[in-house]
Amino acid sequence: MWKVPMERKNKLVDVAAAANVSTTTISRYMNGSLHLSAKTQKRVDAAIENLSYMPDPRARRLSTGKSDTFALILPDIANPFFSKIAASIESAAADAGYTVVLSATFNEESREISALELALQNKVAGVIFATNHKTGTLVAQLLNKFDRVVILDEDVRETQAPKLRCDNVMGGELAGKYLREQGHKNVAYIGGGKDLLSTYSRLKGLENGLFPEGKRNDRPLKHYFGDHDIHSGKILAKQFISEVKNETAIFVGSDELTIGVLTAFKELDVKIPDEFSLISFDGVQNFNLFQPAITNVGQPVESLGKRAVEIILDNVRGRYEAGDYLELVPVTLNLESSVINLKEI
Repeated sequence: MWKVPMERKNKLVDVAAAANVSTTTISRYMNGSLHLSAKTQKRVDAAIENLSYMPDPRARRLSTGKSDTFALILPDIANPFFSKIAASIESAAADAGYTVVLSATFNEESREISALELALQNKVAGVIFATNHKTGTLVAQLLNKFDRVVILDEDVRETQAPKLRCDNVMGGELAGKYLREQGHKNVAYIGGGKDLLSTYSRLKGLENGLFPEGKRNDRPLKHYFGDHDIHSGKILAKQFISEVKNETAIFVGSDELTIGVLTAFKELDVKIPDEFSLISFDGVQNFNLFQPAITNVGQPVESLGKRAVEIILDNVRGRYEAGDYLELVPVTLNLESSVINLKEI
């Protein structure tokens, strides 16, 4: 069978010949390590444009030991929080001239290890890593091998790397303070994994907001821990209902859990806010469209992703050492109609 011949892709040597300079000159000019005279630069630029030359990133990595690629390793891109993070990171990286290679681990440590090993093999310019479970020592050891890395959202123990996350304690405090102001004293907490820093940080903040100056009620807050997914939210909500005593409000540690809670409540004919007031943490779902609209602690997801890239680039450009650095991004409380004021009843 006759085949249409594929168009030959122009190479570095073709550009060099067209511009009448050496391949070394073209290579150094394109990676920014050589300044040319205006006349020569004009000739080289014209050759690059006329030949539609695009450098091979793999060849550049082999020759320079550098890459224009970031590795983004996330637990679940189906989760709106992580999908929005990924979009923000890709956009910020593209603006800086970098590409992003995404790996979804589904919270499996073996997949995290494989993704990190591949990133090391490919000599990526930086790694942005997030997980939703307690990782083992090997994950930390692999992360510590990268010069440019950001630990996003959750902590990874034993790593010496910049860490970026929203202010979880602040989010819990905002929720607790608002519930207290609305007359709620007995509040249940439904959170993510019991081994996660964010789970206990949000619970701690909730207690701080409910009981300022340590003025607690006569027993600790009722709390339930599971996974950050809808199925877990349903199970924990039904467990809460089976054990409820005098609780009047619930603080839920993620939007995915909240959807599960609301699904279970619909099945059980439990009304929000008539029977229980509710506040969710994340703010990435369109909870303003729900009935009732859900009050939520909003994380600035786009800003979080952009800041992760900025930290990587700051390291790439040598602006600060990559040691054990922690940055907390403020959150906001978005008031809707899922919290009832008990003082007005």
